Amino acid sequence: MEEMIAANLAGVRGRIETAARAAGRPADAVTLVAVSKTNPTTAVRAALAAGQRVFGENRVQEALEKFPGLRSEFPDLALHLIGPLQSNKVKDAVAHFDVIESVDRPRLAEALAREMERAGRRPPCLIEVNIGEETQKAGIFPAAADGFIADCRDRLGLPIAGLMCVPPQDEEPSPHFALLREIARRHALSVLSMGMSADFEIAIRFGATHVRIGTAIFGARAAIAAAAK
Repeated sequence: MEEMIAANLAGVRGRIETAARAAGRPADAVTLVAVSKTNPTTAVRAALAAGQRVFGENRVQEALEKFPGLRSEFPDLALHLIGPLQSNKVKDAVAHFDVIESVDRPRLAEALAREMERAGRRPPCLIEVNIGEETQKAGIFPAAADGFIADCRDRLGLPIAGLMCVPPQDEEPSPHFALLREIARRHALSVLSMGMSADFEIAIRFGATHVRIGTAIFGARAAIAAAAK
């Protein structure tokens, strides 16, 4: 498993560099977030051994089971919450994550502001935009994004660093990435978390600063489970 993950990471890094240079951007302008959700600690450790330091997890509880021990060994590890955040997990999210990418509704924003004030810890936050207006997905619709961004910043004082999106799976992603970039530009937000295993090279062309990649690094879950045996 270690050799597979190291090889996959090298391949993904090479593709990021190529895509960045083709877009006239330096390779280090794009941060690779290795999506380790549902993968075991052994897989995360293999990625760490290959030099990866930024990871994304969907669930607070799963991250708390895997990462506290790893942090003591790898103090430069950075952990992003990329999945939906329930209000009753806000305290743990603020305490244990370095970036919260899924601020997707007013009540959550208010809960985060209260907890950050209480805890004195202010991890950077990204607003999740439901860029394709899909009813089954979380996130602020594009038409409401300007007001929500302003409210999070001005009224709540949240440390909003940028935006995140997941385009519709069955649509060309380019227009969606372009729209997210435009919303960020209007608000002088520098971080764009967009692009996953199937479309990250397109996202880089449209200005992605963070790409969230799981399968292209760790493989299918079944393959990881078999390799861990």
